[in-house]
Amino acid sequence: MFIATIIAADQMTQGDMSTFFARLKDAGCAPGEARWIDEGKAADIPFTSDPAAAQAALERAIEGIDVIVQAEAGREKTLLISDMDSTMITIECIDELADYAGLKAEISDVTERAMRGELDFEEALDARVALLKGLPVSTLDTCRTERVKIMPGAVELVRTMRARGARTILVSGGFTVFADAVAQEIGFERAVSNVLGIGGDVLDGTVARPIVGALTKQNVLKEELAALGLDAAASMAVGDGANDIPMIEAAGLGVAYHAKEKAAAAADARIIYGDLSALLYAQGIARKDWVIA
Repeated sequence: MFIATIIAADQMTQGDMSTFFARLKDAGCAPGEARWIDEGKAADIPFTSDPAAAQAALERAIEGIDVIVQAEAGREKTLLISDMDSTMITIECIDELADYAGLKAEISDVTERAMRGELDFEEALDARVALLKGLPVSTLDTCRTERVKIMPGAVELVRTMRARGARTILVSGGFTVFADAVAQEIGFERAVSNVLGIGGDVLDGTVARPIVGALTKQNVLKEELAALGLDAAASMAVGDGANDIPMIEAAGLGVAYHAKEKAAAAADARIIYGDLSALLYAQGIARKDWVIA
């Protein structure tokens, strides 16, 4: 049995539900009776065949409504691995640091190209960090305080999953000064990220080796699964950029969150309209059972 979870960024009607049901029926997926998770916000439609056809029939069918299609068994996950920048927080930290150095336009263009998969991530990171050489270390704390904003739904997602027994890991191609604080604020149990080189009271323009990139993210997922004795099906990985693709592909449910094209194409599910709380609905968890910040 499969489940199509329909999640409105704002509200949905019974008419919207009927539209999705009809589309599943027309696609030959043999849908069963729809049931609300939270009325007007999220619902499940069970069906018995061809999840690929169901996804194709439902995704983007109605503006403002996301759809996640998966097997019903094992939909609630016991391991969450997530990217940080533009996923758990609303910004790209290196771009905001660059703003303090007067280099945001130059560096953000490289960031965007790297996230689209047009540049090698590690080479692009080295090049961008080299441009920050001489930036006062005090700028890191200033940037974190003034610019870092937690993504809507992030705290509810992580704290609810933890409360229900899941392990939660933040793994970022960004930097420890941001990732450690973000992980603590949101509620992650572990954070893995890059270490900026420091000389005296300024950045020295380097990143410590090994760089946390695409392979590291995938390896952290695999290591955590092995340590917990879990199959990949028990995991969810969430990200937005090309360097998230290997972990997205390795997870039981790989999710592209407001993602670049290549990451979206690689994912099992895409959150296009809503916030991160959609991933609680994807697991069948109603709002009454969330841990609210």
